[in-house]
Amino acid sequence: MTNQSIIETEEILIIETPERVQLAFALASIGNRFLAVAIDHFIQYFAIFVVAWAFISLLGIKDFASEESPVQFFQEMPKWTVAVLIIVLFLIFSGYFVLFEWLWNGQTPGKRLLKLRVIREDGRPITLWEALARNLLRIFDAVPGFVLPVYSVGLITIFMNKRDQRIGDMFAGTVVIRERTDEAPTFQETFSNPVSDAAFRRVQTRTNFQADVNSITESEIGVVENFLRRRWDLTERQRLWMAWRVALPLMYKLKPSYDLRSFTYEGFLEELVHRFHSRQKFLN
Repeated sequence: MTNQSIIETEEILIIETPERVQLAFALASIGNRFLAVAIDHFIQYFAIFVVAWAFISLLGIKDFASEESPVQFFQEMPKWTVAVLIIVLFLIFSGYFVLFEWLWNGQTPGKRLLKLRVIREDGRPITLWEALARNLLRIFDAVPGFVLPVYSVGLITIFMNKRDQRIGDMFAGTVVIRERTDEAPTFQETFSNPVSDAAFRRVQTRTNFQADVNSITESEIGVVENFLRRRWDLTERQRLWMAWRVALPLMYKLKPSYDLRSFTYEGFLEELVHRFHSRQKFLN
């Protein structure tokens, strides 16, 4: 058996962690995903309208409404302005999902409102590569529409796939899950508790990773220390869930490189605490 194996059921994605504990992720429903993407597209189109209006205003064009057609209007615009406008609109339409999912830990505004999140099939956080891959292929999922996406192909693919993946998800190796507050607190709840405790002894095999820990804050490391102090009051399943929940946003932030064969979320947190305090002692 490998360190990461996946078992699928109808609405649940079950991932076996390196500690041989199974974590169940609730897959996002089609309805929730549709509402989330509708919210995101509304934000996109509003941004596109604002940018286009500002662009036209800056050019000093007053009689847009008097033109016979939008095509004639754009034909009479200087070529360089049309090129710049097209590039900006393309970046808004294509870069919106990529940037938000990369910077917001697998979420967009729509996904955040619906409590959805994109993760990799093995439970790890998505990287810029996964965000790019799943969203650049959105054009195929949106067929037959692009300007007004219909997502007929995407819906058919989701219905036929056990993990509810569209084409972009299958190519990038990602899934969309629903946040389960009954299993563990949300990221915001987790990092809203300022705690300051001493670092704890290691109980896991040392997890080596390469990352710059200078961006970690006192409040973030305090949450890690609080978890490590209280973990033995939890059941094994709860402890593994909490280790995953606390580690995931930090992994998004640090983007560490590591050997998957020896990696554990709990060991990652232990190593992070040791490195943080070693750095603090050096600075003091």
